Amino acid sequence: MPAPKKVSFHTLGCKLNFSETATIARQFEEGGYLRTRHAAEADICVVNTCAVTEHAEKKCRNLVRRLHRDAPDAIIAVTGCYAQLRPEEIAAIEGVDLVLSNRDKGTLFDRVAALGGKSGARIYSCDTTELTNFFAAFSTGERTRAFLKVQDGCDYKCAYCTIHYARGASRNMPVADLVREAERIAASDRKEIVITGINTGDFGRSTGERFPDLLRALDRVEGIERYRISSIEPNLLTDEVIDICTASPKFQPHFHIPLQSGSDRILGLMRRRYRSETFRDRIEAVRRGMPDAFIGVDVIVGFPGETDEDFEQTYALLESLSPAYLHVFPFSERPGTPAAQMPGRVRDDVKTLRAERLGTLCTTLHRRFCEAYVGRTAEVLFEGRGNDGMMYGYTDNYIRCKAPYDRTLVNELCPVRLEGLDADGMVFASLL
Repeated sequence: MPAPKKVSFHTLGCKLNFSETATIARQFEEGGYLRTRHAAEADICVVNTCAVTEHAEKKCRNLVRRLHRDAPDAIIAVTGCYAQLRPEEIAAIEGVDLVLSNRDKGTLFDRVAALGGKSGARIYSCDTTELTNFFAAFSTGERTRAFLKVQDGCDYKCAYCTIHYARGASRNMPVADLVREAERIAASDRKEIVITGINTGDFGRSTGERFPDLLRALDRVEGIERYRISSIEPNLLTDEVIDICTASPKFQPHFHIPLQSGSDRILGLMRRRYRSETFRDRIEAVRRGMPDAFIGVDVIVGFPGETDEDFEQTYALLESLSPAYLHVFPFSERPGTPAAQMPGRVRDDVKTLRAERLGTLCTTLHRRFCEAYVGRTAEVLFEGRGNDGMMYGYTDNYIRCKAPYDRTLVNELCPVRLEGLDADGMVFASLL
């Protein structure tokens, strides 16, 4: 009897991609394939790509080339947003056998299994107008948590973004189906679900339901002890959503809210659907209900036309609001977007300096946030063991902690005392 074939999976980009890769991996495992972390021993390499920045696309190309070097006889199948937007570019890389659109992610296993071996690049239906289906997905790679895909696509069409081209219009599964998915996750003994999507708060476009309907339904699923909302637009973070999260012990005081710019002029050029005062109002509303909330913020620096004054407005707004973390992105020109044609391009060295200033601010804000909880007690969901003999996990408000490893405590909510921070901002936790 021949040995089962081995398959490796390689994911770049957002948590949505990770949930989809995990679902594809389950299809292979159910089909009799063995999963391996080592590409060199794989018969098949599956790559789920990202196209949010030029750097992300470069990482995709380099990864595919490395996989072909490490496993020259392996079938290489590439899917995801980069494959959707520029399939011919991917197909031209030596070693690629299949290029599949986001629409075809659900058929990747069948297409790969039908190949007897390397066949040369084939491209399948990378047409954005056909992106109307919904590929149901959740991740199972981590022992303690799962990423549940509830929504796909985006109707917002921000000036810098290609995601609406790569993912199509906003759409979702019905609430009842997502509840069943959450129940499957609970049955696998995972305690935490991260609710994810491309524009998560826009849930309900294709079913006539609302995001609050989904949150209330998920709150009733037995066995799940924690929920987090991966990211939500400021204009969709309504008082109703905040009230649900405040009232439920399952929804954690943790929000990721994209700002992109603190300058109203730049927000207008970006075609964002709010202004800086709306953002401030939403942060203050969260803190009224959940004073301990961890708030992460996305920021783009160097958008075309961004002056020093515009940047200083962004810096001042963030400094005054004191979020717990900043995700800073130098503007990356995406072909085919309105921003690519805008005048006032900012020099790379200026973008770098602005990103560094916000990076320094982030370090200060994050350390300040964590230090405020030293001496307090909290519950930590420990996730596993590191190479240093410690185990790691997060408090409800997303403070990362470490404690001496005890395998009986992994995937358990453990009461701890937060003792202090190390040089990297990690919090030592003593078990109570």
